[in-house]
Amino acid sequence: MRSALAGALMAALLIAGSGAALAHAMLDHADPRVGSTVRSAPREVSLTFTQDLEPALSSVQVTNDSGERVDDGPQSVSGNVIRVKLNALPAGTYRVQWRAVSRDTHATEGSFTFHVRDRD
Repeated sequence: MRSALAGALMAALLIAGSGAALAHAMLDHADPRVGSTVRSAPREVSLTFTQDLEPALSSVQVTNDSGERVDDGPQSVSGNVIRVKLNALPAGTYRVQWRAVSRDTHATEGSFTFHVRDRD
C-alpha cells in the first residue's frame, strides 16, 4: 500500500512539475501581424507573449532590408507585452527579431517580417 501511495505521489509531482518545465514565454501575437503587409508604416511594434517578461533580459529590434536598425529609442516591457517605437518607414520589408525571457528565466527567441507597401 505504501509503495502504491508513494508511486502515486511521485507521478503527481512529475505531472505538476512538467508544466513549470514547459513555462516559456511564447509569442502569442504581434502588431503589425507576423508576415503581414500594411498600407501605412506603423509607429511601433508591439509583441504579446504567453507569459510575463523579465524586462532587463527581454529585447526586440527592427531592421530594414539592409540590416540597419529602424527602431527608435528604448523598448518598454509591461507584463507580457514588449513595445518599441519606430522611425518613419518607407515602403519595404522589415525584420523583427526578439528575445523573450519569462519571469522564471526561460528564454525564447525568434523573428518575423512585415511589409510596408507603396502608397497608391
